[in-house]
Amino acid sequence: MKRLGLIVVVVVAFLYGGHQLRVRLAENAAIEKHNALVEETNACLESGDWKCAEKDLKVLLSETPENRNLQLHMAGVLLEQERYEDCIAYISGLGYSNGDLEYLTEKSKMLIREMETLGLERSAHFRLEFDGRPSRSDVLEALSVLEVAYDSLCHLFDFRPENKLQVVLYESEDHGGVGGRPAWAGALFDGKLRIPVNVMQYREVYRPMLFHELTHAFIRAMVRVKIPTWANEGIAQVVDASRNDVARPAGSEPSLDVLSAPFVGETRTDEAVKLYWYSQKMVEGMLKRNADFTRFRDFIKSLSSMSADEALQKFYGVTAQQLLNEV
Repeated sequence: MKRLGLIVVVVVAFLYGGHQLRVRLAENAAIEKHNALVEETNACLESGDWKCAEKDLKVLLSETPENRNLQLHMAGVLLEQERYEDCIAYISGLGYSNGDLEYLTEKSKMLIREMETLGLERSAHFRLEFDGRPSRSDVLEALSVLEVAYDSLCHLFDFRPENKLQVVLYESEDHGGVGGRPAWAGALFDGKLRIPVNVMQYREVYRPMLFHELTHAFIRAMVRVKIPTWANEGIAQVVDASRNDVARPAGSEPSLDVLSAPFVGETRTDEAVKLYWYSQKMVEGMLKRNADFTRFRDFIKSLSSMSADEALQKFYGVTAQQLLNEV
């Protein structure tokens, strides 16, 4: 009888252990499935496959519906798909707000207004919107220069953007971008290339300007993540080649933190000039180490998955601080 009792205990223990093992295996499988979904979502976001990203984000949000990071990404994906009213409605339904969500709401409203009020011209690779009554020659010249720049950058970066790029040729500051722009800024890229129409009077101004802003559009399409501003602006200046002979600015050297942050927060023109000058010299310092543009191209593409310093160490054996120290 004692032996029978022992057998029963052993069988119960075995069954309990088997149950625990099945629970652990199920938990591990669920974790692996979740991690695979996160990896796929990140890949969709990085490649700009917004429908894929939206599908995956919905699944992740069903698991953690209060995750604010996922909610922010969902709002951004709706905006990227030009579903501006859906973006506004989604944010409104969250029941809270913050600076990032307010920005997406404001930008969605502005883009809706632009769709309702701006004229439109198209070319092979661009969708150009304009306000007021710019001359047709200005509109066609902008598209012509952009197409030339597009072909040049496709060859330079060995990359072709998946979608048409959007341009706004504007007179009214209402179309100059969310939050406006500092007085020293001639044009900007915020997902659209925003070009003030008055620069079209001066070929020596608008040609490098269009190359510069289009370079930002290519970098965004290639990398899909924010990169340090010194790298973004330095690369664009090397491409547009309009500031190669600018003398070293007076005053103290800016810090790497300042050079990595957005420059649009700088209100002083002389300080902005300094930031752009140092950015270009840092990128030129990379090319002095190795002028092979294939390596430069690979460095840019690697920024989608590596930090700037990791990419610099891999391709140039240097850090950003070392580049700055050498200027």
